[in-house]
Amino acid sequence: MHPVKLVILGRDGVLNEYREDHVKAPEEWVPVPGALEAVARLNHAGWHTVVATNQAGIGRGMIDMASVNAVHAHMNRQLMVLGGRIDAVFFCPHTPEDGCDCRKPLPGMMLDIGRRYGADLDEVPVVADTLRDLQAAAAAGCPPHLVLTGRAEGLDDATLARIVEQVPATRVHRDLPAFADWLMDRDHVADSGAGALGT
Repeated sequence: MHPVKLVILGRDGVLNEYREDHVKAPEEWVPVPGALEAVARLNHAGWHTVVATNQAGIGRGMIDMASVNAVHAHMNRQLMVLGGRIDAVFFCPHTPEDGCDCRKPLPGMMLDIGRRYGADLDEVPVVADTLRDLQAAAAAGCPPHLVLTGRAEGLDDATLARIVEQVPATRVHRDLPAFADWLMDRDHVADSGAGALGT
């Protein structure tokens, strides 16, 4: 039995444009350029993609579960057009004041994903746009990857260096497509491209 090939992705800032006021409805969910195509490429090459996201807007009463589900259905419809999919969305609905263990930077969500998939987390990359998410990845034993989109877009070299210093194993990529390129190159995977069938 082969181990599952799994990638954990942040949502806001990695897959879709980050909004300070939270994504509250499907029309507010706007993909980062190239991100959905990158997910489809990973899927075609045999990786399962799972989202792990803090959604404190639920705990604050800004978003209800019906809205969250509608946003994720919209996300998956856009992915389906490209032949991609998100296998599952794990989210923490709590506010920072709730003291849960699933809210990143704590590793609860990553550990839960590892258990659900029977995955060895030291083989499961986490792609993030914040220090908090990188810290969660490292605490769970996952290789941390920072993309320079969302909240990390436009970081100066000094700030970027401070982030990497705090999570030393971090690899930095321009965006999710660049991470997909790196992962496929590392594993010597032929890239059939979104919408194309591999042979």
